Amino acid sequence: MALLRTKELTKRFDGLVANNAIDLEVPQGSLFAVIGPNGAGKTTFFSMVSGFLSSTSGSIEFDGRDITRVPQHEIAAMGLVRTFQLVQLFKGMSVAENVEVGCHLATKGGVAASLFRPAWFRKQELEVRERAHELLEFVGLSAHADLDAELLPYGQQRLLEVARAMAAKPKLLLLDEPAAGLNTQETEGLAHIIQKINAQGTTVLLIEHDVALVTRIAHRIAVLDFGRKIAEGTPEEIKAHPEVIAAYLGVEETSNA
Repeated sequence: MALLRTKELTKRFDGLVANNAIDLEVPQGSLFAVIGPNGAGKTTFFSMVSGFLSSTSGSIEFDGRDITRVPQHEIAAMGLVRTFQLVQLFKGMSVAENVEVGCHLATKGGVAASLFRPAWFRKQELEVRERAHELLEFVGLSAHADLDAELLPYGQQRLLEVARAMAAKPKLLLLDEPAAGLNTQETEGLAHIIQKINAQGTTVLLIEHDVALVTRIAHRIAVLDFGRKIAEGTPEEIKAHPEVIAAYLGVEETSNA
């Protein structure tokens, strides 16, 4: 069963076609990757799927519902949550507080509850703190819970953003270039965490430049080039696909004719 499905999804910026009629199905429970060279349209695709950017044409279906014109905050509340290519932490807040903010997407409350703090509200606050601690433990940052988030090394900031996204209890986690700027050791740690997230039942869709990382952990891969999908298959099929090889190596395809 497809948790996410796009049909002929297209985005034009004036005369530029950033995404051209992309059909994609992400099975529930899968670890699915979208790769492609710089300028291939990967982030534009993510931004449309997550509601940050409206499509020119085509449709997006998530968990059986058409979300093509649904606002971003409603999409997130439905369980489709994303990270960003550039780390976007809440400044002036601790590591734990950053994760707690993510938890509040799945909580209830309001001004009155904050003022009068009924028993159910206090219980919810405790659960949020416990959830944040569990997620920091999960990504290996529990020892830094009280540290200002901005003081974390870049690699750990990446992990914190993943923990914050997981705090919203997503059905589908979209990871936008999660390994960007990481060294080899950090990338290995991130790969292990992504696999653990998926093994716990969360469907993962990531876009990534690190082809070696993607072909090692993804169940299935789609490849974009100049805004169109040129291939889809298992990691083994993608590594052997002539159009993919040409797109990454800049080799023009030749014909025997």
